[in-house]
Amino acid sequence: MGTEAAGMTLRIGSMFAGYSGLEMGVMQVLEAQPAWFAEIDEAPARILQHHYPQVPNLGDVTRVDWGSVEPIDILTAGYPCQPFSQAGHRKGTNDERHLWPYVLDAIKHLRPRIAVFENVRGHLTLGLAEVLEDLAEIGWDAQWACVRASDVGAPHHRERLFILATNPDSFGQQEGGFARRPAQEVTWDNDLLDTLAGLNQAADISHEMRLRWGDTAPAILTWAMLTGHAPPPIVGDRADYRAETTTEFIEWMMGLPPGWVTGVPGLTRNQQLKALGNGVVPAQSAYALNHLLTP
Repeated sequence: MGTEAAGMTLRIGSMFAGYSGLEMGVMQVLEAQPAWFAEIDEAPARILQHHYPQVPNLGDVTRVDWGSVEPIDILTAGYPCQPFSQAGHRKGTNDERHLWPYVLDAIKHLRPRIAVFENVRGHLTLGLAEVLEDLAEIGWDAQWACVRASDVGAPHHRERLFILATNPDSFGQQEGGFARRPAQEVTWDNDLLDTLAGLNQAADISHEMRLRWGDTAPAILTWAMLTGHAPPPIVGDRADYRAETTTEFIEWMMGLPPGWVTGVPGLTRNQQLKALGNGVVPAQSAYALNHLLTP
């Protein structure tokens, strides 16, 4: 049996943590908790401090002395996607934001049991080969898969690449490898159904839902039931009368608890949008990890 099965909580070290969506997914699958973050951006750092006040933030990954960092069981890293994104210039390893070498350095020093990475789908054709070669050189194995947010019921596509890298010196040395949490059960909340304007006896989307959400009504309702939260207003009115999508609605689309980003004091709308735009759906991360851990 692994240490987690014996009652010990696995320790997560997180690089480029953002609002912690990747770790939230890992914690849905494994008995684990963050031991430290390494996040330099002001808004995500505030979000992390708000939700994990006892967890230290090591800051700039390029300045961390990994030899002095406490050991961990799991390393997570959503290393910057700009070098590989279709929306950017795709400079790959020539991009100054290519920070994978610092992740590799952390792995070499910390020797966690596993590492879980997340990036854009464009990483498949630019940069992934170098990552896999680097891992192979230090004797690590790796598997990867692309998962869309819609694969877990979210009403948007948002495809991401997930990589599970394993340390053969420690992962799986106990029979069965990691003990996973029981799968979360979806419960259909009748009160939520009423809040959403309900369904008729034939279980069709109501006329009011159709008027409000159009053809997306089934997807919106499904996500509301899966997350247990009704969708916030999609449009808010600013003082200058320009209608804008609310950050609360985007937060809901990402499958986050209400207020996870928008409830953190002191963040501007632009900071909230940037944090949400760079984030990952926790349920998407959990789905990918469950898949990659399955023999």
